Amino acid sequence: MTNTYDALIIGAGQAGPFLAGRLTAAGQSVAFVERGLFGGTCVNTGCIPTKTLVASAYTAHLARRAKDYGIGTGDVTVDMKAVKARKDKVSGQAREGVESWLDHMERCTVYRGHARFVSPTEVQVNEDRITAKQIFLNVGCRARKPDLPGVDRVTTLDNTSILQLDTLPKHLVIIGGSYIGLEFAQMYRRFGTQVTIVEMAPRLISREDENTSAVIREILEAEGVALRVGAECIRFEPHGDDIAVGLECASGPPEVIGSHVLLAVGRRPNTDDLGLDKAGIKVDAHGYIAVDDALRTNVPYIWALGDCNGRGAFTHTSYNDFEIVAANLLDGERRRVSDRILGYALYIDPPLGRVGMTEAQARKTGRPLLMGKRLMTNVGRAIEKGETQGFMSAIADAETKQILGAAILGVGGDEAIHGILDAMNARVPYTTLEWAVPIHPTVSELIPTLLREMKPMA
Repeated sequence: MTNTYDALIIGAGQAGPFLAGRLTAAGQSVAFVERGLFGGTCVNTGCIPTKTLVASAYTAHLARRAKDYGIGTGDVTVDMKAVKARKDKVSGQAREGVESWLDHMERCTVYRGHARFVSPTEVQVNEDRITAKQIFLNVGCRARKPDLPGVDRVTTLDNTSILQLDTLPKHLVIIGGSYIGLEFAQMYRRFGTQVTIVEMAPRLISREDENTSAVIREILEAEGVALRVGAECIRFEPHGDDIAVGLECASGPPEVIGSHVLLAVGRRPNTDDLGLDKAGIKVDAHGYIAVDDALRTNVPYIWALGDCNGRGAFTHTSYNDFEIVAANLLDGERRRVSDRILGYALYIDPPLGRVGMTEAQARKTGRPLLMGKRLMTNVGRAIEKGETQGFMSAIADAETKQILGAAILGVGGDEAIHGILDAMNARVPYTTLEWAVPIHPTVSELIPTLLREMKPMA
């Protein structure tokens, strides 16, 4: 027997539950399928647990600096069992909230199990078969395990399994010098672990501008994180109870011995075991579900939302996918992914807030450009807090005066960047912000000054 609904949603990440809420409120019956933990990556292995750990690491770091503020403390110790328990509690409460919301949602039936297409219109979950007029895939991504020599001969961690540690590694070797790797590197260094980052590219987070990469390197090295960039021929082999990581770099020893290895080299979509071929759903060479500007797949009644569509890799882009689909289906609007202005943050300390184009991307457009930059050593709020690392920068089109991109690497950068993000979404020229009267003392108060001081880029 096949159970029939108005809509079927597979995956309880950031987009799925909110879409279920909108559809059921509109009177539709919804089947909701989740095979694992409710809440998706953000709640269980991403934003919420990692930023909870970042907060504990920041507290340890600040306590060690207490004398800088005229405060006396004793020896700073880190109880990783307590740190993990706090993380588990915060993450668990968020997960339970999502699960309870769906379980008690009117007109929503929750199925717990692995969903697979058995035909273009039917999905099998345990012993149940489900069909619906509209199907929404929100199945997310998981860590990618690189095919490196010896990787299967040693025990490695990924961004999920490392969250289960309740003891400190003696020496954590992180393969990958991008966003996930950098956050864990600083976090564990502040907990007291020796940390080495191994990155194949010649610099960290290569998608960012070279200056941003250089400043982030300075921040991490100042805290004692060892960096090995330009690493080629990475390989692994057991070394007693430890792990030997072999590498070829322009400088430094050819081997690093670590007690633990974290693989932070990218993500892959959870699309390989859904039977997408049975439904005729197209995926790209990396397994991401191909969608159009309205997030519809090549099958007219099936949509893909969140990380699995390759159109965004953040909680906020997943949520925006829900907003786009709901607005188009229920509100008669014509929302498009291509209208989205992407902003994001790197949660090292101080954080990097980013929106729009990098300097390199802006130069490639061939437009005449304006650029403004201000060091955080000239920001009163940063000086007061004793956290003056980093800078603020913005780029605009010299003719249209539209802001093309901005970066704030510094205290409060993840919050202050929204002033520029909002102006970009409002499509107003940067001159509109020049004479704003922001609150003092804040980081955001320097945005009008930053924009007012922009000069032509060479």
